[in-house]
Amino acid sequence: MSARCPSGRPDRASISSLRARVLGAAAPGGVLALLLLARPPEGIALEPGAEVLPPHALYGELFTRVQEEQVFADGKDFCDAIPKGSPAEILARYRAATPRTPEELKRFVATHFTAPTTVGSGPASTAVPPRAAPAGASLIDHIDALWGVLTRQPADIPPYSSLLSLPRPFVVPGGRFREIYYWDSYFTMLGLLESGRADLTKDMVGDFAHLIDTYGRIPNGNRTYYLSRSQPPFFFAMVALLEPGHPERAFARYLTQLEREYAFWMDGASSVARGLARRRVVGLGGATRVRAPAPGQVLNRYWDDEDLPRDESYREDVALANRSGRDRRELYRDVRAAAESGWDFSSRWFADAHSLTSIDTTAIVPVDLNSLLFGLEQAIAAGCGEAHDEACQRAFREHARARRKAMDRYLWDPVRGAYFDYQWARGERIPRVSAATLYPLFVHAASPAQAASVARTTRRRLLKGGGVVTTTRNTGQQWDAPNGWAPLQWIAVAGFNAYGEAALAEEIACRWSVNVARAYRESGKLLEKYDVMNTDRPGGGGEYPLQDGFGWTNGVTRKLLALYPAHTDYRSVDECRRPRPAAHPGAAVDK
Repeated sequence: MSARCPSGRPDRASISSLRARVLGAAAPGGVLALLLLARPPEGIALEPGAEVLPPHALYGELFTRVQEEQVFADGKDFCDAIPKGSPAEILARYRAATPRTPEELKRFVATHFTAPTTVGSGPASTAVPPRAAPAGASLIDHIDALWGVLTRQPADIPPYSSLLSLPRPFVVPGGRFREIYYWDSYFTMLGLLESGRADLTKDMVGDFAHLIDTYGRIPNGNRTYYLSRSQPPFFFAMVALLEPGHPERAFARYLTQLEREYAFWMDGASSVARGLARRRVVGLGGATRVRAPAPGQVLNRYWDDEDLPRDESYREDVALANRSGRDRRELYRDVRAAAESGWDFSSRWFADAHSLTSIDTTAIVPVDLNSLLFGLEQAIAAGCGEAHDEACQRAFREHARARRKAMDRYLWDPVRGAYFDYQWARGERIPRVSAATLYPLFVHAASPAQAASVARTTRRRLLKGGGVVTTTRNTGQQWDAPNGWAPLQWIAVAGFNAYGEAALAEEIACRWSVNVARAYRESGKLLEKYDVMNTDRPGGGGEYPLQDGFGWTNGVTRKLLALYPAHTDYRSVDECRRPRPAAHPGAAVDK
């Protein structure tokens, strides 16, 4: 239950006012304008400090120099460092001291900032002593013990920290990821519930409701430098976990926040023209730039409201821009939009299918995002029905129907038997199969025939020895082959179970669980990602070293072992060819 609605009852007048004000608002520019747009309805005060600036805006030339000279091996560390004085004071001292050498700059930073620590979880972690289960513990016992290592309590935020305050306890992923992350948390919650931590699941839903109430959206994570973007909208699925037998009741309690998040993603939908895009909405249905799209012709894309290098990856983004020869602001926006997708980075977003310099995320209508927004529309309709708001229920059912129709028209390929991302600027599907094709099954947007086709495609193209592979291309990026990721395994298992593909669902679950268990036996760790094609190697690729911890791997693996307890004892994928019925389907919200 959110602090906004202590009685658990949504304020319908606030929702109606918000709908009219935000959906028709002009697209703003920059973080501050965005925050002003996100201001809650009348009578709801912004939390003190809500309009805080990201590190690059606070520290100016000091920030640029620290990142360019790589004072920290990981640029995120400086963004997360705690200043020992106000930014104005530190900048004045920097300008007065004028450190000339890299050593002098490092000493200056060490004097005026407290560096962050890394969240450790396994025997090989040196930054923070492990506090999980003893050596030799079972995988399940280890995961259950890890929640305590990864849980953070609400606390006063140090002045000028990049952290955004949260009112309740929450789980962080681990490693360099010291804050709550949006889409990670849904998959973490799956495991928390199996570990008997319904209390912590409820707390985290409350934290995300708080972020919506305060900022008008759920940012990528609770850091100031994440405020200009969100992540895949799983909040409705988190809310459904609170009452799995009657999710409509939970949707009704959080209806204000669900509608507010929907307004964020749909800002500009009422006025976007065909062949054009506005923030996160795209007008489809023809080349004309005058007429507004007909119903069923508006879909969504990933976006970021800033077009600068990411604070946490400043050096990498500037270097990429230098190599690309492209307009810098255009490239930075596409990089940031890929970060909003959670798939940073992947050949899904590359115009040439292999090079990060060709990234064009904002030109793509993605399968996963539109599937999740279909799920959000369905959830709001169910919540409105529970709240006896028939007009709202009819409206959101129609939104969902129109989106499904548009997904079938633009994203579904009956010849290839899969859903594909759509390049809206060129008006064509991108013929690269990826695990994103599984999302329409997760939210029940696929027909039985479509689901059967996706199942065949998955067996033929995506199912590997260690689970479902992310894409079929090996580019060296972490969201490509040979890597598999925990969230995609759950999307597959839940989706296929929902459509009666129980044998395929179990085979995916089994291969993943065996892969994770093998790595745990060898290293004592659970990892951020895994190589599912060469299961004797860890996952790799991307901008940073392989992280351990790890929230969503723990959550999905714990859930799958509860769903298929026989897999706990399997040590080889050869044993995965003996299908057994699942303990329960674990499907997403019904249509």
